Amino acid sequence: MGGVAIWGLHRDTADVRAIGLPVFSLGSLPTGPLAVEERPADALASARMGEWVVDSGDVVFGDDDGVVFVPGRHIEDLLLLAEGIRDKERRQAERTRGGETLRSQLGFATFLANRAENPELSFREHIRRVGGAVEE
Repeated sequence: MGGVAIWGLHRDTADVRAIGLPVFSLGSLPTGPLAVEERPADALASARMGEWVVDSGDVVFGDDDGVVFVPGRHIEDLLLLAEGIRDKERRQAERTRGGETLRSQLGFATFLANRAENPELSFREHIRRVGGAVEE
């Protein structure tokens, strides 16, 4: 187990950090549970995380920004997509370190000019057109 995801609050943050256990939760609270809720019969087979149900066939990825639940059958596709996003972001960062601003890389001046002609144009649409969208 690489960490714990909780749809609720956790406590003992300093102790959890000290043992190196990643905890992903909605926040912290100094007290323990104030009530014991009845658990569904399948509580050890699946877990409800907000509107999602996660089970043993799913894979959970987490970082400082949150967690993502992925059906195990989609892992290979997801990893290929994630590698593409990572590579594009690294190229953009490298160009930025080389002195080219992200504003320039994404053609922000062109976006503003096009937006003046078409107020419906979103920045997301623009960066898709110029190949700057990292998640696609």
